[in-house]
Amino acid sequence: MALLSIRNVTRRFGGIVAIDDVSLDVEPGQIVGLIGPNGAGKTTLFNVITRLYRPDSGELDFEGRSLLRTPPHRIIRRRIARTFQNVELFQTMSVLDNVLVGAYSRTRPFRGAEADGRAQEVIEYVGVADVADRPVSGLPFGTLKRVELARALVAEPKLLLLDEPAGGLNHEEVSELGAFIRRLREDFDLTVLLVEHHMGLVMGIAERIHVLDFGRKIAEGTPAEVQRNPAVIEAYLGAESTAA
Repeated sequence: MALLSIRNVTRRFGGIVAIDDVSLDVEPGQIVGLIGPNGAGKTTLFNVITRLYRPDSGELDFEGRSLLRTPPHRIIRRRIARTFQNVELFQTMSVLDNVLVGAYSRTRPFRGAEADGRAQEVIEYVGVADVADRPVSGLPFGTLKRVELARALVAEPKLLLLDEPAGGLNHEEVSELGAFIRRLREDFDLTVLLVEHHMGLVMGIAERIHVLDFGRKIAEGTPAEVQRNPAVIEAYLGAESTAA
C-alpha cells in the first residue's frame, strides 16, 4: 500500500486552476521527485498535502486514512513534516527554540529533558550545534535551511516534504546535499517527497519522479524514463537535455 496516495486532486484560486486532476502515489521508503517549471503547481500540491490549502476536488490518503479530515495543525501528528521554499522560521527565537517548536508535537512538556535532548541531537546531526543558542535572524541562508530541516526532523516524521532544499547552494554543496538526503532517509527511516529545480540532484537521488506542467501531471517514471520523455523535455528539461 502506498504511504501517500493522491487521487484526482484539483485546486483553483478564483478562476485559475493551480492543480488540475493530479494523481500520484508515494511508496514507503522511497525518495520521490516532483519537478516542473515555475508555476507548475508543485508547492501548491505540498500545501494541499499539509492542509494549508483544501482541494476543490479529489482525495488524499496517508497510511490508508484520509488527510482531508485532519486539520492543518494536526498534520504533524500524522507524522508528515515539511520545509519551505522560502525559509519560515521565528526570527527572534534561537535555533534551539525554533527546533523545539517541531518537538512540541512529539514530546510533553514542551520544555524539559526529553524535548531538549532530542532537539540537541537533531541540531548536532544537521550541523548547526555551534549556533544553537543564537537567534536565527542574521544567520546565513544555508544555515537557516538546516535549522528548518532540524525542526522538521525532530517531529519524527514518516513523510518528509522538502521544498527546493538546494536553493542558494553552490555546486559542491548540492553534491553534498544529495548524499545527506540519502543518509537522512536511512538514519530516520523516512520517505521523502522532494520539489527541486536542480535536475542533477533530483535525477541522482530519486527512485521515482512525477512531472507537473501548468498544474497537470504530464509524466512519471524512473529518472531515466523521465529524462527520455518528449513531453518532459519540451516542458521543463529543454533543448540542452535533448542534446545531452
